[in-house]
Amino acid sequence: MALIGRYNSLQVVKHTDFGLYLDGGADGEILLPKRYIPKDTPSEVEDWLNVFIYLDSDDKLIATTEKPKVQVGEFASLKVLEINSIGIFLDWGLSKDLLLPYSEEKRSLEAGQYCVVHVYLDKHTRRITATARLDRYLDVRPAAYQVGQAVDLLVAESTDMGFKAIINNQHWGLIHKNEVFKFLRSGMREKGFIKELRADGKISLSLQPVGQEAANSLHEKILQQLQDNGGTLAVSDKSPPEVISGLFGVSKGNFKKAIGALYKQGRIVIHADRIERV
Repeated sequence: MALIGRYNSLQVVKHTDFGLYLDGGADGEILLPKRYIPKDTPSEVEDWLNVFIYLDSDDKLIATTEKPKVQVGEFASLKVLEINSIGIFLDWGLSKDLLLPYSEEKRSLEAGQYCVVHVYLDKHTRRITATARLDRYLDVRPAAYQVGQAVDLLVAESTDMGFKAIINNQHWGLIHKNEVFKFLRSGMREKGFIKELRADGKISLSLQPVGQEAANSLHEKILQQLQDNGGTLAVSDKSPPEVISGLFGVSKGNFKKAIGALYKQGRIVIHADRIERV
């Protein structure tokens, strides 16, 4: 049986003038229309093709080699293309737009806006559908992260405390305001790190490595930059956060801790407008 809303590796069983038929197992033969047949890929009978399966406008299974921006079971930030009496239609990279029903809308949307959604398969219609009501699909299994672990993040929304982000497509986490040292907005994908696993089950995140190993790495990076620039860098604890982030990819707070530690070790001198290697 073909997996709807997912990539499938299916075998070619028949050629026609309007496309290829692929073996969908219990679902029978599935058409790959001629316009989607890859010109530079073998497509003879018994060849295997990697295709995405969805329902066409007549609710029949159809294959495509187009690349959707999201598959069933995943989260993504998608642009609103059209709003009509049926629902909200999103651009997900295929010719047939993705439906976000009004019942699955969390806030009022307008054409041109972006919305973070989860994509699921409607149990009754088998149609691929989007929802902006994310909570029911997150935190449904125990978190098994380690402090300092690198994770993939999808920034979902801003709050008074910082930015809520989806961790590895499975859990909610929060990037606190004091961890935000660069521009963030809903829909951005970032590499992050587990900062704290709280007793209440909530997860605090960082956009930079955490722990002593990360601090040591920053120390070495600063010293290397000083060496590469003749022993002086035009950056100090008074420098703007964006300058520090551009040079070292860290927050101003972590940079200040690092140069403070290097100063105590007698390895650098800190001036108002620069640091110098001793």
